[in-house]
Amino acid sequence: MKKKISLIQMDVRLGEPEANFAHAAALMEAAMKEAPDILVLPETVNVGFFPTPAERLAALADEGGARTQEVFGRFAKEHGVNIVAGSSAVKEGGFIYNRAYVFDRGGAVIASYDKVHGFSPSGEPDYFKGGSHTVHFTLDGIPCSMAVCYDVRFPELIRTEALAGADLFFLPAAWPIARKEHWVTLAKARAIENQMYLCAVNECGWAGETKYAGHSLLLSPWGEELLHLGESEEVRTGTIDTDVIAGIRESINVFRDRRPEMYHIY
Repeated sequence: MKKKISLIQMDVRLGEPEANFAHAAALMEAAMKEAPDILVLPETVNVGFFPTPAERLAALADEGGARTQEVFGRFAKEHGVNIVAGSSAVKEGGFIYNRAYVFDRGGAVIASYDKVHGFSPSGEPDYFKGGSHTVHFTLDGIPCSMAVCYDVRFPELIRTEALAGADLFFLPAAWPIARKEHWVTLAKARAIENQMYLCAVNECGWAGETKYAGHSLLLSPWGEELLHLGESEEVRTGTIDTDVIAGIRESINVFRDRRPEMYHIY
């Protein structure tokens, strides 16, 4: 099955949600010229990564995800396109979550995922409550899953999703230029070891003193770069073909050859 995916590598303004929502809509509109099946955005697309102090973040976070769902749900319905809306800072039940929403072509929320691993060097766990579940969803018949940014450094999380049947994995991020090589290498490793397509969409530009790397990637199950964006804001569209996955997994059958009784990771 062939599908077109648009990577929306966005320069997210720190602490300006309404400007970010408007800019995201404009970039998605530009992407639609390529008639994509799926649009994918970066991490904390509403507020950037991330406004401080805690009181400021709480004031800017999306209450119940309502604004995020309104903006992206409406766009998905009007354009008949699936959207993996990066993630947003969402306030719910007295906590703030780094939450991703996925929308189908009718604009319905079909999945949500709260980032499990907060990036402790930045103090993220002090501001955001970590998620408690993985996520599975289907886009146009393709079994999918996702994680957010720092989660990519935990291969057991992503292998769990691969074992559950994911053929297409999404990774929105706000990854800094200082560790750009880690970003590219880890994304490729996760695609190769799990023999699945991986769509990793990063922020670009500056937020405070941090410069984000860009270098968003669309990777094949062999780790081939179907798309590799630069460091500036950019929208590009690539094509995947999930029909090749079965042959790849049969030729090097890591799932059959696993010996889970030997793995002690707790």
